[in-house]
Amino acid sequence: MNNPYNRFIFILLSALFFSCQNKDSISISGTIENPGNIKVVAFYEGDIKLDSVFLGDGNRFKFERLSSQARLLSLEVGKNKYPIILEPGAEVNFTTDLQNPEQYSIEGSQLSSDLKEFAPYTSRKKFVEDSLQSEFAKKSNNKTSDQIDELRVEFLGKFRSELNQYTQQAVDFASKHPNLAGFYAMSTLDPELAENEIIAYSDHIKDEFPDNRYVIQFKEEAAKLKVLAIGQPAPEFESFTPDNKVVKLSDFKGKYTLIDFWASWCVPCRQENPNIVRLYNQYKDKGFTVFGVSLDNNPGSWMRAIKDDQLDWTQVSDLQAWSSDLVIKYRLKAIPASYIVDKDGIIIGKNLRGKELENFLSEHIL
Repeated sequence: MNNPYNRFIFILLSALFFSCQNKDSISISGTIENPGNIKVVAFYEGDIKLDSVFLGDGNRFKFERLSSQARLLSLEVGKNKYPIILEPGAEVNFTTDLQNPEQYSIEGSQLSSDLKEFAPYTSRKKFVEDSLQSEFAKKSNNKTSDQIDELRVEFLGKFRSELNQYTQQAVDFASKHPNLAGFYAMSTLDPELAENEIIAYSDHIKDEFPDNRYVIQFKEEAAKLKVLAIGQPAPEFESFTPDNKVVKLSDFKGKYTLIDFWASWCVPCRQENPNIVRLYNQYKDKGFTVFGVSLDNNPGSWMRAIKDDQLDWTQVSDLQAWSSDLVIKYRLKAIPASYIVDKDGIIIGKNLRGKELENFLSEHIL
């Protein structure tokens, strides 16, 4: 190595190596002021934790990872999460003070700066959700079940109104930012309230970000969402009545049908049953019926509940509870859950209960 020529070649190759390494890696460094007992900064991609790094001297940290493409991550400090987009070769610096965690700075990444523009909308959304939930809990004290149901409809209306505004803000932001920043905004939408927007956006970016894990997951979820979206034919299925007869969903074509997923052990389901009984009796002669699908695994409990609650419509169950194939096919995460299909088997409503279900039927069943 004493040969000057060899030393020159070594330096040249070293520079080339580190240059290539820089272009194939993402990194971010920064400072967390007033961290208190917090010693670690964590990094997530979607729900997957990629890594965590310790705070060093001066409460500074540095994260680096090999990557040949931009990555949309969450930087987590304590209970605070910050969306960031790291691009290969970019030197990004992040600073926040945990005494005022909503205020933060990020330099070296225009896409991350764009995300910061959207932060006030997400903060407002969280504030509205927390406020409405707290107000609902407070007003529900010492109320009857009917009064709570009326309150629930009232607050759902407020919630949807506020979230509809947020949905539009996300859509507008994504249209102005056709990149990962826009994608992040759309990924924060609630599938229950922004189904059409999520599906439309997924179709729009179907050929974009092909190697991004987070985007791929979003597209996969949107594809599953689309199968059960309003306007789509309800997936066909068959199951067994208490006397072991096979019944198919397609057997109900020609009628408006409420597909009601419930179980004898589900308290909210049992509480909703009298309302469904009343509406069934009111509209059964006008082209409306109910198709009950139970997630029970005990035939005795299931049949007793049918009798006790006077459920006079067709009931089926494979008695597999949460192991039923229908849990996956209809993406059931909780019950009660329901779908309303029209005479052609097209989904026209989802998860309507109480006054909401009554209002929907009064508008559609003439």
